[in-house]
Amino acid sequence: MAELFIELFSEEIPSGMQARAANDLGSLLTKALDGLNPRDLRIFFGARRIAAVLSVDAEIPARSVSERGPREGAPEKALEGFTRKHGVTPGDLTLENGFWVLNKSLDPVSAESRVAEAVPELLWKFPWPKSMRWGEGSNFTWVRPLRRIACMLDGHVVPFALARDGDDAHGLKASNLSEGHRFLAPGAFEILSGQQWKDELETRSVIVDMDSRRDMVRTGVARLADQHGITVVQDDGLVDEVCGLVEYPVPLLGKIDAAFMDLPAEVMQVSMRINQRYFALRNPDGSAAPYFAFIGNLPFKDGGKLTTAGNERVLRARFADARHFWDLDRKTKLADRVPALAAVTFHAKLGTQAERAERISKLAGTVAQAMGLDGAQIAQAERAGLLAKADLTTGMVGEFPELQGVMGGYYAAHDGEDEAVSRAVAEHYLPRGQSDETAKAPVSVAVALADRLDLLAGFFAIGELPSGSGDPYALRRAALGIIRTIRDNGLRLDLTELFTQAENGRTGGELAKLPDFIAERLRVQLRSEGERHDVLAAILTRGLDGDLVRLLARTSALSEMIQTEDGRNLLAAAKRAANILRIEDKKDGPHTGAPNPALYTQDEERALAAGLDQAVPAIETALKEERFTDAMQAIAALRPTLDRFFEAVTVNAPEPEVRANRLRLLSRFRETTALIADFGQIEG
Repeated sequence: MAELFIELFSEEIPSGMQARAANDLGSLLTKALDGLNPRDLRIFFGARRIAAVLSVDAEIPARSVSERGPREGAPEKALEGFTRKHGVTPGDLTLENGFWVLNKSLDPVSAESRVAEAVPELLWKFPWPKSMRWGEGSNFTWVRPLRRIACMLDGHVVPFALARDGDDAHGLKASNLSEGHRFLAPGAFEILSGQQWKDELETRSVIVDMDSRRDMVRTGVARLADQHGITVVQDDGLVDEVCGLVEYPVPLLGKIDAAFMDLPAEVMQVSMRINQRYFALRNPDGSAAPYFAFIGNLPFKDGGKLTTAGNERVLRARFADARHFWDLDRKTKLADRVPALAAVTFHAKLGTQAERAERISKLAGTVAQAMGLDGAQIAQAERAGLLAKADLTTGMVGEFPELQGVMGGYYAAHDGEDEAVSRAVAEHYLPRGQSDETAKAPVSVAVALADRLDLLAGFFAIGELPSGSGDPYALRRAALGIIRTIRDNGLRLDLTELFTQAENGRTGGELAKLPDFIAERLRVQLRSEGERHDVLAAILTRGLDGDLVRLLARTSALSEMIQTEDGRNLLAAAKRAANILRIEDKKDGPHTGAPNPALYTQDEERALAAGLDQAVPAIETALKEERFTDAMQAIAALRPTLDRFFEAVTVNAPEPEVRANRLRLLSRFRETTALIADFGQIEG
């Protein structure tokens, strides 16, 4: 076993590309060196480097391989091409099972030779999302100019160069050299091993491990905040971005000018994050604290005083811009901005944002009514739906699109709109992501659902559905938003009827696929939660129940039932019955219709028939009254009767009439289980 170490040292790599590049390096090396049994892979990445350390075998052992060539009797040119490709003569081939086959023995290949052969090709084809050429005379590309390649096997340089076909690739070749911090420890140092490289970089002020940098940023900023009795606004994305910008994180704290503390907290946070990569801080009551945190790339002799003052000065300019938009936007009422939405195209086939606002307003009222809200709340939902998109015409949202909805809520409150209206405008985008809370206020819930219902109905009506990983209009996220909002608030709504209302008279397109789309998103959600999504799929074979709360309650009851001994045995019996019927129906089926009691010849048949007579009405009544646990108990009670039936009764009796009657009895059992679900869809 040998340690293979590779480091690719370059100018600063964009922060968002580093992790993917390091993962690509690891996976490409693993694939390219497959014959060396690569294992124990560790990857590293930072502002100026990506690296990998892994274990490989000392060599690829000698082996025999077979290459199948043309068929016997194939044209002569086909055989000539095959032999020319492999540098052999027809006499070197053998005839096996009608094909010419080349059997050859391969000599052992040392790890050094294989690495030297594979790595240059890998680097020439490295899959950067964006790459560049630099200098003159080479077509080699990298995300930023590549300065060094370190490649070592057990402490010895693997000799190779990137030059090929007359392209010198900037003279890049493998070495055992790396560099530390650009300012604190410039110059090269010698690498002896992966661990020594990591340790030496740390002495040269480079923390190459991403998790360590994250910890330094999080704990350092939290420590500074704690000294002032405040807390950091959690932002994992910003932590990762900052960690990709610095090699030696040094947290610092700056003060916000009191003149800007009346700006909305969200405006301050977004301006700091987007423009400056600063961390927002909060007081214990949740209000914006008069401080901000940022990360330097090296320790400062003055404790960072000069750098902090410079960042405070820059932030004042940023907040002055935000103040301009804040003051200017409030001069025009949000309601007066609605007509301006006529100039904003939502989609070429779906009209303007003004038309969409009218649809959302109408649909929000419909949803509010379905939720059982009173007349005043219905009117508030309609008003909020009309105003929901008006902030798209404001300067603040134009500058910071992330503040859509949030600014609308502030402007609506400033204009004197009802508190429920301004809150609904602010919250109607919730949940924005998987980790976000859903809207909880009744009017907010109505508008949030209306927004997504209109979005889904509109794009399905024009046939713009998600495909594969592509979802340009975030329709999957909209569907999950509907599901989460309904579940979190326990809403007893008929989604099927609401989609009909959202269609707004439109027909055609892919509207018929909307229920299945929602059902699939619900299955995905349950799978992510570790729930029995297969049970949901079994229930959905009868079609989507528009009442998701009822549907999930039924799913939960069935999931609990099949965890019991009776439930597991009933599931096995149902699958056994379905298999028998599938086979026999192919012969002379279908075996439908009521079985004839006169043809029962065994007590076990009569007992099963009696059990079904008793279970069917009990199940139907329990399902109608939403007593799902009772329905599951009613069908689970058939388990001992079924066990005795299958133990004592031969379904395929020699008498044709008896056989057909028993198959009809099994068919009736299958129909009974189908009242609950398609048990064949359930795993186990």
